[in-house]
Amino acid sequence: MRKQYWWILVIYILMQLSGIVGLPLLYMLGLTESLISFQGFALWNLISFTVALIPILILTNRTKEYPFKEDERSPFGISIGWMIFGVFLAFFVQGIAGAIEMALFKVEPGSENTEQLVDIALSFPAFFLVFIVIGPILEEIVFRKIIFGALYTRFNFWISVFISSLIFGIVHGELEHLLIYTSMGATFAFLYIKTKRLIVPIIAHILMNASATLVALNYDKLEKLEKNLEQIQQFIGGF
Repeated sequence: MRKQYWWILVIYILMQLSGIVGLPLLYMLGLTESLISFQGFALWNLISFTVALIPILILTNRTKEYPFKEDERSPFGISIGWMIFGVFLAFFVQGIAGAIEMALFKVEPGSENTEQLVDIALSFPAFFLVFIVIGPILEEIVFRKIIFGALYTRFNFWISVFISSLIFGIVHGELEHLLIYTSMGATFAFLYIKTKRLIVPIIAHILMNASATLVALNYDKLEKLEKNLEQIQQFIGGF
């Protein structure tokens, strides 16, 4: 694997671990009310993700031809079609994986990780930028271009996609939904290998996170509306 990619992995890992130092620093500076708070977590992630994104993009740009050459890439018009189709494909694969988890492993639907991230973003709206845009860009560079790409230069597609997607699933920290995250990683790897353009899984990933966020926000509003209706019914029933 190229030296630039090792540096990208180091930067990404340091970014993930930086909260150990960053959160206490924000607390000492008076920028957060406690060491463990939504505001502190959101603010530090916004800072660390943005700071990490800059050198990672620079290092990535220096190796455009790896693992695919420019003349192998799909025409841009076709790539746009794959971006849009990729979102529907990702939701379809996610639905199948979720159904398998429920049927075989009795795992309840819904992601606590996504719900917590949405709650954090609601308390600190700038965090939506991390969850919807910066996060997917970094993940696609690290897990598709670097890890999948490095494996693909040595092994076939199936071995490469299995290993890279499994790592992608484990890193998300919800082992009960490992099948869902792994299937998502496989879907984005498929889009990458199909078009030979990293921008395709990046945009599909961004659109999927944006769609999931809208669904979660509307679900939260529906829950509040349902509670309000129940309160009104109880109030009317008291007469």
